[in-house]
Amino acid sequence: MRRTARPRHYLMCRPAHFDVAYSINPWMDPTKPVDTQLAIAQWEQLRKVYESLGHTVDTIDPLPGLPDMVFAANGATVIGDRALVARFRNAERAEEAVAHHNWLRDRGFRRLRTAGFVNEGEGDYLVTDDWILAGTGFRSDPRSHTEAQEFFERPVISLRLVDPNYYHLDTALAVLDRKTIAYYPEAFSPGSRAVLRRLFTDAIVADDATAAVFGLNAVSDGHNVVLPHNATDLAGVLERRGFNPIGVDLSELLKAGGSVKCCTMELHSTSSAD
Repeated sequence: MRRTARPRHYLMCRPAHFDVAYSINPWMDPTKPVDTQLAIAQWEQLRKVYESLGHTVDTIDPLPGLPDMVFAANGATVIGDRALVARFRNAERAEEAVAHHNWLRDRGFRRLRTAGFVNEGEGDYLVTDDWILAGTGFRSDPRSHTEAQEFFERPVISLRLVDPNYYHLDTALAVLDRKTIAYYPEAFSPGSRAVLRRLFTDAIVADDATAAVFGLNAVSDGHNVVLPHNATDLAGVLERRGFNPIGVDLSELLKAGGSVKCCTMELHSTSSAD
């Protein structure tokens, strides 16, 4: 099948203050050393990949004391001129929402709101052509799904995560194009698996090895799929399905439970939200 890349607009945050100083997910171990300069170098390579593909990359200034701010995807969900700023579950990340609110305000977003219920931006809200897929179970409050549906005026599909290793939706599911996703079934409740099978009959089903290296924490422009370099099984499947996988090494950032998608908020247009 012929796949078509579409220009994208991303927001990223340089990991100038990256560290693992606390533990709020199973991947984080404050006793293990972190190489901040290596994290910066890996992040810079990711940004260069996006720019080489013709995408627009804006950056938000990193703030001292917010080591997880590099995971810009969690800061908000943006579609057209509507921006729903995150409300973080953990106090360690709460001030990131303020920074994202200010960044979006200063860039003229007319419909800007901070969520009333806990939601962690594109960590748990993934936009497809027809729906917003919304995760819950570990971070985002299920009541936030109704809030997002009313705010964006788009159908929201609730999906329950059940494996704490995959605590955000974007660790277990990737939107590849208008109608195609890849996902790891074992991360979801039985009912949510059934919903995904019904909605996405042509989905790529990922295996344990792909999930374990955060292979589904990927970013697609409809043709090019940027994903962790060691998600080789998924890369092979993507090639056979007409996508162009591009591997990057974000191993240092994985120490905090994040990879490609976590580092990348998409500012979705209203004409193409896939």
